[in-house]
Amino acid sequence: MLHAIAAFLRREGETLERAPAHEMLRVGLCLAFTGGFLDAYTYLLRGGVFANAQTGNMVLMALYAARRDGRAFYYLLPIAAFLAGVIVTEWLKARLTNAQHIAWQHVVLLAEAILVFAVGFVPRSVPDAVVNVTVSFICSLQVNSFRRTRGLPYATTMCTGNLRSAGEHVFAWAHGDKTAGRAALRYCAVILVFCAGAWAGAVLAGAWGVHAVWACSAALLAAAALLAAVYYFARPQPVAGAKTVTVEVIHGDGSIRTAELHTDETYLGPALLSSE
Repeated sequence: MLHAIAAFLRREGETLERAPAHEMLRVGLCLAFTGGFLDAYTYLLRGGVFANAQTGNMVLMALYAARRDGRAFYYLLPIAAFLAGVIVTEWLKARLTNAQHIAWQHVVLLAEAILVFAVGFVPRSVPDAVVNVTVSFICSLQVNSFRRTRGLPYATTMCTGNLRSAGEHVFAWAHGDKTAGRAALRYCAVILVFCAGAWAGAVLAGAWGVHAVWACSAALLAAAALLAAVYYFARPQPVAGAKTVTVEVIHGDGSIRTAELHTDETYLGPALLSSE
């Protein structure tokens, strides 16, 4: 059984040459399930709103502002939380893009799982705005970190764009583009799982109440575990014995320096240090 799992993860890793691991469809389906679930959860238990996207909040803010109603200022909170999520993910991307042992998408998934788990402890007596603003932040982290599935642009917290892309690729497939058919199926899978997440959210909200959102933590942790496993099994394997390494350094003034290292080191780090 363990050998079969390892073989599967290695096959997934082989596709990293075509697209990064976080663009795997299985990861996207976990995220789409979470997106649909959170929409159902906030609508049924947290004030009858859809907190995943901000278009509705912007429209409501404008409507209340037109009536000179002070409630317009409330909608700045989820909008600001969404913007903060984008800034946080961009900061993580800048800090961790070259990290050797962890991808910044792992950090995002773990942060989402922790925040969602915390939301499950918030009783319904607490104002809905607290949870909805938190969910807006969570969804911002997700939508800004996972933008593509095998190179195709998509979203996991809303479905309008996915539906448009599915229709576009169905049309292209009908006119002879075979690869468009596979892309259309990928979009349809994301849409169906998003709807399945909303269905599960409705069922579990009735059974578990505010704790139902912990199902999202499980889905997010599953995505994080899959990513970590694929990175582990697909990581470059060290090669023992004598080898020659070519290093090209591009300086700030545009000049290029090339050097060759002859080493018996198994890993590149010690080889570079020994050459200094």
